Amino acid sequence: MKVNGKSMRTIWPVENDGAVEIIDQTLLPHRFEICRLTTLDEAANAISTMQVRGAPLIGATAAYGVYLGLREDASDKALNAAYAALMATRPTAVNLRWALDEMRSFLAPLAAAERAAAAYVRATEICDEDVAICCDIGINGLPLIIEAAKRKPEGTPVNILTHCNAGWLAAVDWGTALAPIYAAHNEGIILHIWVDETRPRNQGASLTAWELGQHGVAHSIIADNAGGHLMQGGQVDMVITGTDRTTAQGDVCNKIGTYLKALAAHDNGVPFYVALPGPTIDWTMSDGLAEIPIEERSGDEVKWISGRTEEGEVVSVDVTPEGSPAANPAFDVTPARLVTGLITERGLCPASREGLAGLYPEQAGKGTS
Repeated sequence: MKVNGKSMRTIWPVENDGAVEIIDQTLLPHRFEICRLTTLDEAANAISTMQVRGAPLIGATAAYGVYLGLREDASDKALNAAYAALMATRPTAVNLRWALDEMRSFLAPLAAAERAAAAYVRATEICDEDVAICCDIGINGLPLIIEAAKRKPEGTPVNILTHCNAGWLAAVDWGTALAPIYAAHNEGIILHIWVDETRPRNQGASLTAWELGQHGVAHSIIADNAGGHLMQGGQVDMVITGTDRTTAQGDVCNKIGTYLKALAAHDNGVPFYVALPGPTIDWTMSDGLAEIPIEERSGDEVKWISGRTEEGEVVSVDVTPEGSPAANPAFDVTPARLVTGLITERGLCPASREGLAGLYPEQAGKGTS
């Protein structure tokens, strides 16, 4: 994807330096800054403070975090400590565990002197693999948008609602839910995107709108509660969201508020698609509501909101009464029955155990039954 016309990824190693650089997403959309990571602690902090976020990017950052940690100490004890420190940063996105398992299983058999260099190579491979996966998600989701465009009057846009940010800022490049949108835009299909999730993290308003604008995709930011109204009025042709964890039977866990959009879509006959890479599937879980851990973040994210004043100063303000507490569950679970289909790097499938097993037969016998 591009920033000010320049192709970029969200994370990259600095050649001949040993550091890793990221886009600091906590400063967007008002400031674009690059942050250097040089230690395990800095990588862990970037994940926990959401300088990087989105399931694929969390995994990629964790992989590089292992590399940064092993530069200082490559012993078995240090490898296990790096794994534990990074695993503790965010509880919901399964890509974190997947990437750390990949790194540890790859590095553990190696001699300590070989581990840092090998970790660098494997982390870079994980990033490149994520780009290829997300590109394929875009290719596999494109026909859905093409078919929707055929049903529209000539010259009118396909209206797609997305929730939170599942674009290239949530991955290494391309993104998941936005990958088909970028593919369609690049094909010249007329689009209009309803950008949702304006509270509590504002990742739709701050991140999705920013990257769509950078790529030239027409969009409108809406209040979280407007989605159902737009669907009732026939102003949404489909919903595409991402997911931080998908169970073996097709339940999807995504940013808080996704479930409400799925209910509204179901009630109004609007197709509800979820785009996901294979590493986001948790084959050890079946019942998303019962088994997926839901991250409870600080209530300050609900109570406080950041914005830019007319003078250009970025400030945070408290929008709640003094003394009122706030609860802040970060994710919710959408049952498979509300999902029209899953868009993966291997194709489109029903949100079911059979559908996922058909695309990933090598995983079908793993986990719960």
